[in-house]
Amino acid sequence: MNSRFYLGGILLCSLFIFSSCNDDDDVSIAFRSFTVKIENVFEAKDYFINGTTGLIEPGMSESFSFNAGKGHYLSFATMFVQSNDLFYAPGENGLALYDVNGIALTGDITSNIDLWDAGTEVNEEPGVGPNQAPRQAGPNTGTDENGTVELISSVNDGFTYPADEDVIKIRIAHDGGTMFTVTIENVSGTSSLPTPLAPGTWVINSTGQTPLFEEGTASSEGLERIAEDGNNAIMDDTLTSNSGYVSPFAPGAFGGINPAVFTLGSNSSAALEALAEDGVPSGFPNIFNTPVGAGSPASILPGESYSFSFTAAEGDILSFATMLVESNDWFVGANDIQLFTNGTPVSGDITSKIKLYDAGTEVDEYPGAGNNQPLRQSGPNTGTDENGIVEIVTNPGNRVPSVSEMVKVTITLN
Repeated sequence: MNSRFYLGGILLCSLFIFSSCNDDDDVSIAFRSFTVKIENVFEAKDYFINGTTGLIEPGMSESFSFNAGKGHYLSFATMFVQSNDLFYAPGENGLALYDVNGIALTGDITSNIDLWDAGTEVNEEPGVGPNQAPRQAGPNTGTDENGTVELISSVNDGFTYPADEDVIKIRIAHDGGTMFTVTIENVSGTSSLPTPLAPGTWVINSTGQTPLFEEGTASSEGLERIAEDGNNAIMDDTLTSNSGYVSPFAPGAFGGINPAVFTLGSNSSAALEALAEDGVPSGFPNIFNTPVGAGSPASILPGESYSFSFTAAEGDILSFATMLVESNDWFVGANDIQLFTNGTPVSGDITSKIKLYDAGTEVDEYPGAGNNQPLRQSGPNTGTDENGIVEIVTNPGNRVPSVSEMVKVTITLN
């Protein structure tokens, strides 16, 4: 009897049929071997969150707000209406919302905005051309250019355009936490060429991404429609389908009912705090930390999975937990999965028994943006202590999908 494992408060021995771990006990106990598979089933997304802006006439302004964390960038585009295919935007990667010291971007950011040529329609004299939005017979009526996105200052089309700051003014405010508000003001009323700013789009992306355009590359259809006609529908559909909350799952722990990995309604143990805040399960005796098919410990991304095996007897209960990485101290798991039903071992999809829990150890920030969440924090255990208890997360916010859209858990009888 050399290989023994505790699950459900019973000392389990590595025999499928074993006459108890006590030689004086005449009761036969049937042990069975199980394997649990935890799959990350998040739908992969490219960007964090997106939205649109409306028509902004001279003298008017529009604001929009969003949450973003360190490593996030703001990209947007709005048409210079008195043109064929010009638009205002920052560079192809957008604007970093935090500096290298983690200080949020604030104030007047107009100097970071440029007038761009989408390269999709031949330029006519601004404010006069018959194929420009205020005068054209219909959308997409100008001469195709078949060019690439370039700064208007590099195009040399022979026309004169008002200075950027005479047409558009953009300010950004950090509202506290991870919340920002951007205000776009049309100040062209006193410029050499008053112009509306057409409906546009914005998106929060990550470093190195080019969600709206790439300089020197042909425009997407979505950008063409914004830059030529102020129609943001195609770009909005594209960004919306590619934006959302996505999270890895971190290495986790499993066990029985005594000791359970966690207890609902009780204070978290130090081991659970480390698991739920930082994805470190080393305080538990039984852990899973290496993705299926991988050679070393790591978190699992969408499409990846963990797997662990154990033996158990009737009456035993499984508990496990794995951190939802894009959070402060949330984890998915269960603490009450019966492994037998009337003597029959449980097998199949058990996702319906899995819940999202809050360890109650660290104050929650906006999911996927908090600067004290693992992918952005300066070090482990850096958030504000919460001094709470383990609870089921009943209101994670409308951006966080249901548990079944995040994880799939199956149990197999070996």
